[in-house]
Amino acid sequence: MANIAYYRVSAADQSIESQRHDLGGPFDREFSDEATSGATVAMTRPGFSAMADYMRDGDTVFVTAIDRLGRDSIDIQTTYRDQFKGRGIRLYVQGLGYVEGEIGEVVLNLMAQFAEMERRRIVARTSAGRETAREVFARTGRTHRGKTILTGRPMAHDPEAVRAWREDNKASIAQTARQFGICLTTVKSYCRAR
Repeated sequence: MANIAYYRVSAADQSIESQRHDLGGPFDREFSDEATSGATVAMTRPGFSAMADYMRDGDTVFVTAIDRLGRDSIDIQTTYRDQFKGRGIRLYVQGLGYVEGEIGEVVLNLMAQFAEMERRRIVARTSAGRETAREVFARTGRTHRGKTILTGRPMAHDPEAVRAWREDNKASIAQTARQFGICLTTVKSYCRAR
């Protein structure tokens, strides 16, 4: 009987480390899907699929939230029935505990519905924010948050100026970061971009 952790993050710049920290451990095995949208059906994700192949009767899977398990409430419920309950696998959801019995399944279904509703609300808010930014940008040349570009983040500093100062002063990355008040990662990316 193995204790298994499953992690999923949506974006490439996100890390599973906060989920790993939240769940604690130790675990016999860990599986993850990084840069994988929550809109992706669970069994089509490489990490989840590998975990499903690995799981055996009596194992326990730990997740930080219901929405790690599927793209919507139907996917979550199907995944739970087919991959967990139907195979004798216990499911532990942080903040909810073990999903057990009829009451546990009802709570899981309700939480899955709430997770799906929240995901739809996030998509709607994001879409509305983008539309507002486009409208304001078209009128003023800046977004409603004051950015001078529509996509990505504004540059923290002029990359060419940072590279030139670093070369002229034979400065380290840390010295350059302090000089311009920017992070080490930004200095490194500016120097690599050359």
